[in-house]
Amino acid sequence: MTTESTAADGSWLGWLIDAVVSLMDVIGPVGAGIAIALENLFPPLPSEAILPMAGLAAHQGAFALWEAIVWTTLGSLVGAMALYGLGAWLGLTRLRRIADRMPLISVGDVDRTVAWFQRHGGKAVFLGRFIPIFRSLISIPAGVLRMPLPRFALLTVAGSLIWNTVFILCGWFLGSGWHVVEQYVDVAQNVVIGAVAIAVTVFIVLRLRRPRTERTARHASASDARTGEVPLSSEL
Repeated sequence: MTTESTAADGSWLGWLIDAVVSLMDVIGPVGAGIAIALENLFPPLPSEAILPMAGLAAHQGAFALWEAIVWTTLGSLVGAMALYGLGAWLGLTRLRRIADRMPLISVGDVDRTVAWFQRHGGKAVFLGRFIPIFRSLISIPAGVLRMPLPRFALLTVAGSLIWNTVFILCGWFLGSGWHVVEQYVDVAQNVVIGAVAIAVTVFIVLRLRRPRTERTARHASASDARTGEVPLSSEL
């Protein structure tokens, strides 16, 4: 397969793309499947860069288009199953114990997440395949709650098949010009990552302030108890 070398810019993304190209040159579409499986396990790996390369390779005759789609979707399923297994190994009881020992996480957080997943688990697994980072992490609570494995696999394959096919076809139809699409995808991905970073920051700030608020409330209650005063109701 002949492609424009991207590693010359010295970026890790360029190096990664060249590595995936080399892998596909050696073992064909199986290499793309392995790369996508690793992308599920290590979210910073961009499927948005790997998948179009598989489409470009298929366009140049290295292998069939259907092989690229099948093997990358299989790679998505393998990666998701590995994280599902991690969640199943952790289990709800062990996860609660871990949360109880962490400074900014509480058992209540785990219980709320479990309740949310029980309501929206199916949609979360399917739609999560279209969202960076979330695409990988959603498999863990599915394993923790032991979502029926056939259902999890079906939803994962359905969402991954759509996502993979779109980007493989971009590489197939656009050829070396797929980088134009990648620029827009990078913007969308950076927006999602930025939103996640902001949410995590807000979460940490609120959790750090909560003990102070709780101490203030306890002191106020103790003071009221000593003076015999009854706090005014905010509902008056």
